[in-house]
Amino acid sequence: MEIEKYIILSDAQLVVFALDGDSAAFGTLSERYHDGIYKYFLKLTQGDEDDASDMLQDTFVKVFVHLDKYDARFTFGQWIYTIAHNTFIDYVRRRRREDVSIDSLPNSNSPLAPEESPEERIINEQHQAQVERFMASLPEKYRTLAELRFVREYSYEEIAAHLGVPMGTVKTQIHRLRERLSKQMKENE
Repeated sequence: MEIEKYIILSDAQLVVFALDGDSAAFGTLSERYHDGIYKYFLKLTQGDEDDASDMLQDTFVKVFVHLDKYDARFTFGQWIYTIAHNTFIDYVRRRRREDVSIDSLPNSNSPLAPEESPEERIINEQHQAQVERFMASLPEKYRTLAELRFVREYSYEEIAAHLGVPMGTVKTQIHRLRERLSKQMKENE
């Protein structure tokens, strides 16, 4: 297939071709999301190009390795941005572990955890502010779902039991919640 023909294909069609071993299809998918994800990482890292590039590369490696796990019920954009966000979380955790020296660890008598770096504090504050704005803009039922799923990290089964609703309802509402989040992220870019 000629490269020009890939451009008109949907993400879902490109995924099918990529899973069949078509590297040009995967390349087209990568090109579609490369700049957006890079800008997302730049924003999260306060403009650190090296870290943004590293996380971008990690993201696309994960996408390539786990492409067979893509669920077509969700948009490819939602899926890849979820991987990107999780890559950032892993990066922050890894960075936090690397920044902790033996001298900075609390002694066994101290109940205090090591202080976060100024960079981590700013990132956490910005993330928290974004989450709070997003949560405040949600209708009550979605706010409750977001709290249970993303803050308390309840499983779908636990949410269904807690709210007394069928599992299918929980899955549908969380899917709609993710769509709202994706839309809001695009608007904030």
